Amino acid sequence: MKLVSFVIPVYNNAETITLIHQKIRSEVTSNFPELNYEIIFVNDGSKDNSLQQIKKCRQEDPHVKIISFSRNFSQMSAILAGWQYSKGDAVINMSADLQDPVEQCSKMIKEWLDGYNVVLSVRETREDSFINTLTSKIAYRLYKLSIPNMPIGGFDFTLLDRKALAAVNSLTNGFRCLQADVLWIGFKVKNLPYTRLKREFGKSQYTFLLRLNFFIKIYLSISYLPIRIMSAVGFFTALAGATYALSITYAYFMHNTPFNGWAPIMIIILIIGGMLMIMLGIIGEYIWRIYDAVQHKPEYIIAEQEGI
Repeated sequence: MKLVSFVIPVYNNAETITLIHQKIRSEVTSNFPELNYEIIFVNDGSKDNSLQQIKKCRQEDPHVKIISFSRNFSQMSAILAGWQYSKGDAVINMSADLQDPVEQCSKMIKEWLDGYNVVLSVRETREDSFINTLTSKIAYRLYKLSIPNMPIGGFDFTLLDRKALAAVNSLTNGFRCLQADVLWIGFKVKNLPYTRLKREFGKSQYTFLLRLNFFIKIYLSISYLPIRIMSAVGFFTALAGATYALSITYAYFMHNTPFNGWAPIMIIILIIGGMLMIMLGIIGEYIWRIYDAVQHKPEYIIAEQEGI
């Protein structure tokens, strides 16, 4: 029997653990009796009783596997751990908050059985707040500048077959971005639109500042566009400065220099100084990521595991 692995990162999702387990088990056994399954819950340092709920599910169902981190590392680290320890012929990554409808999994599995290596559930619409929806649209349009095949709605809900998963697991780049890694490996890809559901249980851990920080980390890890913009701005600033210098030289020889030149000089110094500080800050962000990468710290540390 072919095996499908479900990888579910968990961070303070105690209210939904039992429900998502029941939904996945029912979906697979009802629609694909010819398939076997495993559900890998990756506890990312939850502070509630998520781990206890996962253990209860495992007592009822041996298909449930547990990986528990020593502390909170990140959702991406939890996904990577699930991917690396999964045994399935296909692996589905989905959120634990039930915003990714479990029914979508059947559509993804059918596309995989039809021969697709990668199946992406692309967010066509989302039942989120206006601010979250707007900022996500802006972020994914910016991502698309560097990754042309990035779907406008973005995706986190994915299916990878064993070949595609092996390719992703072989990557050793620094800060990992699920979307960039999955799109970079190629293979036969199918996009399936879906509606991301409104969160009904608990509260999202992603504040605006965390979302902004995550966006900056991802964008600097996948794009050289900020560096290129800095180069272009530097070039045009230098060109403007050279033109202004020529006009000052001309005015000097024509004895037409203004007596009071303090204001324009200060304006130029302030503008160029501000631009230089911004450029140095962006360069510093890239250097920080290089420093982070060369330390070769593990993506996560496992405190306990069951069934793996």
